[in-house]
Amino acid sequence: MRILLVTPPMTQLNTPYPATAYLCGFLRQHAARLALDIAQADPALELFLSLYSRDGLTALADRIAARVAKRKSKRDAPPPAVAHFLDERDRYIATVEAVVRFLQGKDPSLALRIGGRDWLPEGPRFAAIDPALAEPGADPLGWAFGDLGLQDRAKYIASLYVDDLADAITHGEDEHFGLSRYGEKLAASATRYDGLADALAAPPTLVDDRLASITRALVERHRPDLLGLTVPFPGNVYGALRMAQTVRAIAPATRIALGGGYVNTELRGLREPRLFDLVDFVTLDDGEAPMLALLEHLRDPERPLLRTFVRDPDSRAVELRTTDTLHDIPSSAAGTPSYAGLPLDRYLSVVEMLNPMHRLWSDGRWNKITVAHGCYWKKCSFCDVTLDYIGRYDPVAADTLVDRIEAIVAETGQTGFHLVDEAAPPGGLKALAERLIARNVTITWWGNIRFEKTFTPQLCQLLARSGCVAVSGGLEVASDRLLALMKKGVTVEQVARVTRAFTDAGIMVHAYLMYGFPTETEQETVDSLERVRQLFEAGCLQSAFWHRFAATTHSPIGRDPQLFGIRLSRPKDVTFAENELPFSDPTGTDHDRLGAGLRKALYNYMHGMGLDVDVRRWFDGAGNKKVPAAKVPRDLVERALGA
Repeated sequence: MRILLVTPPMTQLNTPYPATAYLCGFLRQHAARLALDIAQADPALELFLSLYSRDGLTALADRIAARVAKRKSKRDAPPPAVAHFLDERDRYIATVEAVVRFLQGKDPSLALRIGGRDWLPEGPRFAAIDPALAEPGADPLGWAFGDLGLQDRAKYIASLYVDDLADAITHGEDEHFGLSRYGEKLAASATRYDGLADALAAPPTLVDDRLASITRALVERHRPDLLGLTVPFPGNVYGALRMAQTVRAIAPATRIALGGGYVNTELRGLREPRLFDLVDFVTLDDGEAPMLALLEHLRDPERPLLRTFVRDPDSRAVELRTTDTLHDIPSSAAGTPSYAGLPLDRYLSVVEMLNPMHRLWSDGRWNKITVAHGCYWKKCSFCDVTLDYIGRYDPVAADTLVDRIEAIVAETGQTGFHLVDEAAPPGGLKALAERLIARNVTITWWGNIRFEKTFTPQLCQLLARSGCVAVSGGLEVASDRLLALMKKGVTVEQVARVTRAFTDAGIMVHAYLMYGFPTETEQETVDSLERVRQLFEAGCLQSAFWHRFAATTHSPIGRDPQLFGIRLSRPKDVTFAENELPFSDPTGTDHDRLGAGLRKALYNYMHGMGLDVDVRRWFDGAGNKKVPAAKVPRDLVERALGA
């Protein structure tokens, strides 16, 4: 049986999404017994490379120009990104393939031309290069890169160029397009399938046509009996269904299975039969055991399925078929992820933000590995702790992890690793670090943690010696009252001490921040920003990001909203996706009014700017109402670090 595993458009450009690598590595252990021929591909990358080519941009320019020519009045003038692309079409077409090669690391000498700022066209995205960050009359990027950061400087400029073109595609040709979020609004918490169905029935855009061509080539090359589509995010769903649509037309005998993070969180109550016009199976939670059961079922229809939706051929009703006789695969038996077949030399490293910690997500090729399945804490009230990917904690022995790391390095030639745990356990990281050092295995790694007091200065130093360069973790609301309400298990002062221990060990720290949590007042939001300011000022944080709180159906808040003082507005007659739930908070805080100020403050803090400014300044222009002064002692973090 021939199996093809793919990640549909779009995902990050710098490294493969790991789901197919995990499944590929697992299924190889069963290949001989089941006579499997397993392949994987990344059509998301192929779609980007097809669009960002001389041929792709020529076709794009011709289509947009023809559309603009039909406009009847000046009021129909194209958006700035589109107008700039048309004005500079020849320069874009002449330079695009060279820029892609540079971002793939294949032509580093091109940095000299890119960095000069006179070779590439510069559209609206270049407004991000803020002259205010430089001395009057100075190079506006000199503060970030100096005289020697030529490659990074050029990579940042080239990344803005890539973003300008993405905006031209979105606003001029395909409103659903995005470099990492393709058709996201069509699928995110889409209680009905109608929006996706309408988009799939619409005349194809250039992006659709290119994806269809890529899909046909994959089918011709691999001739799969089973196509596995992983959809980790809402921004992969439309691409997955476009691919399935093409496969249905050219290879109707190919069975198609859909799974991944989006399915696991949003499609657990699936009742939409039209989805099964395009796919045959929809699997829930970790894919290894359901995929193995599906393969056995395809060989022998009497064998049971595990956590798999199908459509009854007679009634057309959607049914979840599962069995108590099959169980999930322990992490120790899941095998080593394999990137075999993926074009690792064709991924692009981009720099979307001038912050050394933030850029790790988009710059460089990172192998993925997991220290433990699930979360050892699993108490946070905003998190999907009721679902398997959080609730089933299953760690991997340190020596097994190092064995897998060595195998992946041997296969890929890359020694960079991103630990993709929900929250890597301190004990597991300690054991991993000790085994890496004892076995003389040299890697560079980073991952997500909880800011536990267990991360002492001594442990942080050990992790640094083993190759750890960065960690990310949730500070969330930066308010002890709200941290207790969300059962986070940390305090602001504890986070200050832990993050400083990492920083002192030479490990960069990124904090996930949240605003709009139930019962959060405007005063608490301002106070939270003041605490964050102090953490940056004290060198505890190098990077952070504010997220707007969302109540999700599988979280404790979604299950028991009354415990958190809110009322949910649950959608009625859900047949497709359900995840984020609208709610009303009697506190009445206008969080939308505050969000822009929070993000503006962080942008400056991450560049070392504005740390001596009263936090109220960032909210200037946030409506007519003045925000209150912070009530946090100005030396709160300083005292915590001295304790």
